[in-house]
Amino acid sequence: MTSSTVAKQDDLMDRRIGLRLSGPTLSILCHPCLAGHAFYRNTGVRLIGGIRGRLYHLTALLFSLAWICPPGPRLTFSTLPWLFFVQMERVLKDDAVEEKGERARMASFIGAMAIADLVKTTLGPKGMDKILQSTGRGRNVTVTNDGATILKSLHIDNPAAKVLVDISKVQDDEVGDGTTSVVVLAGELLREAEKLVNMKIHPMTIIAGYRMAAECARNALLQKTMDNKENIDKFRSDLMNIAMTTLSSKILSQDKEYFAELAVDAVLRLKGSTNLEAIQILKKPGGSLKDSFLDEGFILDKKIGIGQPKRIENAKILVANTAMDTDKVKIYGARVRVDSMAKVAEIEAAEKQKMREKVQKIIGHGINCFVNRQLIYNFPEELFADAGILAIEHADFEGIERLALVTGGEIASTFDNPESVKLGHCKVIEEIMIGEDKLIHFSGVEMGQACTIVLRGASEHVLDEAERSLHDALCVLSQTVNDTRVVFGGGWPEMVMAKEVDELARKTPGKKSHAIDAFSRALQAIPTIIADNAGLDSAELISQLRAEHHKENSVAGIDVISGSVGDMQKRGISESFKVKQAILLSATEAAEMILRVDEIITCAPRQREDRM
Repeated sequence: MTSSTVAKQDDLMDRRIGLRLSGPTLSILCHPCLAGHAFYRNTGVRLIGGIRGRLYHLTALLFSLAWICPPGPRLTFSTLPWLFFVQMERVLKDDAVEEKGERARMASFIGAMAIADLVKTTLGPKGMDKILQSTGRGRNVTVTNDGATILKSLHIDNPAAKVLVDISKVQDDEVGDGTTSVVVLAGELLREAEKLVNMKIHPMTIIAGYRMAAECARNALLQKTMDNKENIDKFRSDLMNIAMTTLSSKILSQDKEYFAELAVDAVLRLKGSTNLEAIQILKKPGGSLKDSFLDEGFILDKKIGIGQPKRIENAKILVANTAMDTDKVKIYGARVRVDSMAKVAEIEAAEKQKMREKVQKIIGHGINCFVNRQLIYNFPEELFADAGILAIEHADFEGIERLALVTGGEIASTFDNPESVKLGHCKVIEEIMIGEDKLIHFSGVEMGQACTIVLRGASEHVLDEAERSLHDALCVLSQTVNDTRVVFGGGWPEMVMAKEVDELARKTPGKKSHAIDAFSRALQAIPTIIADNAGLDSAELISQLRAEHHKENSVAGIDVISGSVGDMQKRGISESFKVKQAILLSATEAAEMILRVDEIITCAPRQREDRM
């Protein structure tokens, strides 16, 4: 091919590339040949084979961008060769998405702040509830203001938002309360951090300032704690105040004194243990919440069968998970062929004999109560009744686990060696009535601290939320029994910490002081949100509260009942120090983790290679 022919072809290509883009020509202009030609005209290098084809996708993108621009100057490639080299040097596959620098940091901030804004309206005694509706079959509805319950029900795509969801779950598992506060505080710390980043302060400087502020805040709170573990009456009063403060933001707030008494009595029965398995919460629709009561012992939500003894004293209980049915062959897909009905009768007799032997082994343990996880069919039930043994069938697995725990027994599945089976014991087993339902009551169980709280209410939704509220109170109280330090509530801890952090900021030179000052503002956001949710003038209240806390030994906090700054000691508003400490440290660590992010890489799952 002569040089003049090549020149003519190049001119033709130039004219085709120089056309204004229109619909019919877009697919032509995005051809790999044109991409290769444009590269040659700008770099002097001709591309051949697969290299030219690799530029196809980027060229298509460039022409698409030109397509949405208004008609005007021709698209030229004089400034684009470096983009082709970037495309050639890509490390990640095409299905991976990468966000860097400011874009990644902004995505993290926005996701975390959105989660915090979602739950912050539930904070405080006047916080509102959320309705969570499932999109699955049945479209189940949950009404709650519990932060952990709300967040774990959400399907979240933002990675930073998932970090806040995780700290809410950990807070719920560790101390039971403060699940909303920890998310809101982390969100406020990131909101303040975003402002500092926009001021060109490096994230690592912000993290260093936050660490100094968190340590200062924790020490300030530690100096203000109260501990009445030596005085039993005062300690019980502290527990009552903590329980009422915890329940005041829940559905049980109208009867918080009554339920606080139930919760404190139940936790004190544990004698310092944090094993809440010994406290059973049983929900029975009907009546009102005030009809709920605490019962010493264990209540199993089952009925006593026909012909069974209705009351047993000095019970020896065998808790089992074993098959007690006789009317089916245990080999799936098996077929039995017989040539007469007599053979069928022989098979039935053999099955009955096998079951009779199994029942005799169970009776041989010297028991008078048999509780089974699985069904008990008519024939073995009849054998147990003839022996004067109470047989309870189809108890749910959680129920028999807790029953074995409180009676001191173990769940058995084989009965050949009676000495290897540990029986449970209790003083009396009897049938009781709650509302219209019959239940089985085990009293005088071996684990003396075991008890059952029976909740009554208008509907399942009310009972579910009441159970979550009571569970939070029980968790906080059990932790307080171990760590007996107590602080006042109502925004008092946050203002105490904010005051000390403010003083630290004034003493700290350099850019760290900005971060420390931002930490103080984030702490003050908690009482601000509590006031806002109560419909109060938060700006006025926070300014009054700040002035009060500059006085010596101030116990001022936000009293949402009177709508003013009040005395937290007189109002009896107290919180566990362990809960407040967990909120402070968890929120700071989560904010630090998100601040460290400067790149988000989203990768598709690795595809299984086709080896065919």
